[in-house]
Amino acid sequence: MAKLKSLIKIEGTLDGMTFYKGKNGYLVRTKGGISKSRIENDPAFVRTRENGTEFGSIAKSGKLLRQTLTPMLVDIKDPTVTARLMKVMGQVKNTDTSSTRGNRNVATGLATPEGKTSLRGFDFNSGANLNSVLLADYELDLITGAINIPTLLPKQQISAPSGATHVSFTAGVALLNFELNQKELQFSSEINLPLNNTVTTVTAIPPSVPTGSGQTLFLFKMSFYQEINGVQYALNNGAFNVLHILEII
Repeated sequence: MAKLKSLIKIEGTLDGMTFYKGKNGYLVRTKGGISKSRIENDPAFVRTRENGTEFGSIAKSGKLLRQTLTPMLVDIKDPTVTARLMKVMGQVKNTDTSSTRGNRNVATGLATPEGKTSLRGFDFNSGANLNSVLLADYELDLITGAINIPTLLPKQQISAPSGATHVSFTAGVALLNFELNQKELQFSSEINLPLNNTVTTVTAIPPSVPTGSGQTLFLFKMSFYQEINGVQYALNNGAFNVLHILEII
């Protein structure tokens, strides 16, 4: 870094030199860092290239999952979901013990029991964890994707946010093939209930279960609403809504 002595005070980059104003006046420095070509070809950076390839793979897998679930995620508000999902996808990738370093991937990892364990139970809204919101027992049918809550007492067994008057339940089933970049999602219509003291049986059934190669994810969604003059409005734009991965097969 050098101090610029000139009547002409400039800021910006010119011929590989960056001119900028600091607390000690106008300064200049040359462009630093390691060139892209060296990183791509130098044997000393083989680990860097391997890590970069695997990072790109998990980013692509996380994007595929989010795109698949877009219809269910549209009213789930959490700015941290992409970063949190990337972290989990990295854990899934690490369960791939058959691929060489640099080629480990989510598709292979998710085919293992350990990989499924890493992603199972993921909440797409960090501020609305299913096990903290729903205090009743529920059942999942792995054949139909149906979710059943036999005896729900909404007022007592749902930890609803302030202002909520109604809650909806949705069951979803997604089939993803991360290797072939293929996806399919089926989800039920909403089962909407008032948050009162009436015991109710809730059964949400997707229209079908996707078939094909890949992994099948079973999803459970809860959405909260506030009724005003007979019309239900999404509560706080979905900040309290739940979307949870129940199971993976």
